[in-house]
Amino acid sequence: MTTAIKAPKAASAAACETLEQLPNVGPALAADLRRIGITHPRELRGKDAFVLYQKLCAATGRRQDPCVLDTFMAATDFMRGAQAAPWWRYTAQRKALFGSV
Repeated sequence: MTTAIKAPKAASAAACETLEQLPNVGPALAADLRRIGITHPRELRGKDAFVLYQKLCAATGRRQDPCVLDTFMAATDFMRGAQAAPWWRYTAQRKALFGSV
């Protein structure tokens, strides 16, 4: 049995060199970010998580799970210098800001 080794997560925005090093981001979500034109974590600085979510929905032709928006919120905050936090810590904020997306 082979076990996949997860990419180590960056401790800070400055140390984050690949999308997979972002807290909460694995290979699938990194691929989603690349699909909408984000190829390096630094490109998330100054981005609006909701706009990224809308772009992904448009690119895939379907509504994405709202937890994707939570994860985009966590990633954009992290790249702005916030401490790493699990994506679900953003759920209440997302619901307050955007209702049911």
